[in-house]
Amino acid sequence: MPTFLGIDIGTSSTKVIVAGDDGAVLASATRPYPLHTPRAGWSEQDPEDWWRATLEAVREAVGLMPKGTAPIAGVGMSGQMHGLVLLPKGAGPQTPALRNAILWNDQRTAPQCEAIH
Repeated sequence: MPTFLGIDIGTSSTKVIVAGDDGAVLASATRPYPLHTPRAGWSEQDPEDWWRATLEAVREAVGLMPKGTAPIAGVGMSGQMHGLVLLPKGAGPQTPALRNAILWNDQRTAPQCEAIH
């Protein structure tokens, strides 16, 4: 029976599962990371925290797979949306973000949103 790796990079943590093709969860791991609120209404995270948490959770979940489990045949990912990750011009795969990511629930543009509506 093939297995599949699921990764969810959420607002509070990264969750990883290994599942069989019947949907049964064979192993799982979670790694939390901090939410930064430097001012009231601001909501930010360090993208490096997402990466680190994902690597750690994948390693743990794969390490918890039952003996004799088939190799992973596919990977599915999901994550928080409407976030802003700023990279410098010409950024490559190893380029760090210029600043913390501004998250979907950040409220600093509330006045502009109200004006649009």
